[in-house]
Amino acid sequence: MGVVAISGQAASGKTTVAKELANRLGYRFVSIGELFRRIAIERGVSLIELHKIAERDFSIDRAVDEAAISEARKGNAVIEGHLAAWILRDVADVRIYLKADISTRARRLSSRDGKTLDDAINEVRIREESNRRRYLTIYGIDINDLSIFDLVIDTTYIGAEQVVDLVYNYVYNVLRSKNRF
Repeated sequence: MGVVAISGQAASGKTTVAKELANRLGYRFVSIGELFRRIAIERGVSLIELHKIAERDFSIDRAVDEAAISEARKGNAVIEGHLAAWILRDVADVRIYLKADISTRARRLSSRDGKTLDDAINEVRIREESNRRRYLTIYGIDINDLSIFDLVIDTTYIGAEQVVDLVYNYVYNVLRSKNRF
């Protein structure tokens, strides 16, 4: 009944790594970011607009976070999201944080979402500042404090496959040591 929480900066590789890790472990993949995006679509607003709304309406984050906790309690899951590890700190067996420099993340976002590089840099900055303010206000969580993480990886200079290999080897050994297999 293992649970792995993967958090990190926007476009740091969270989703890519989490999906492949879930596949290798035979676990379910849960994306908190996808839940948030779904709410934006349902409300007919952009992701940036939903971030702004969520700064005033804390029920959005609370609903998404409760869904993440519910999924984690089912076990055998890799759950990714900006706040996943903090929200799941008492449930997750392993907490991983991915980061990369802003230029690399903006390039990834630009390529993935078909945005200009300037728009991608702007979006990354807006989303991260919105996340930081909301999580501090709602939960008292400082997302710049990485002390709760078991493993922190800078993905700036290494490809997704190498990151997945590192994460898988670490997670496999931790879960095996905790008798989760």
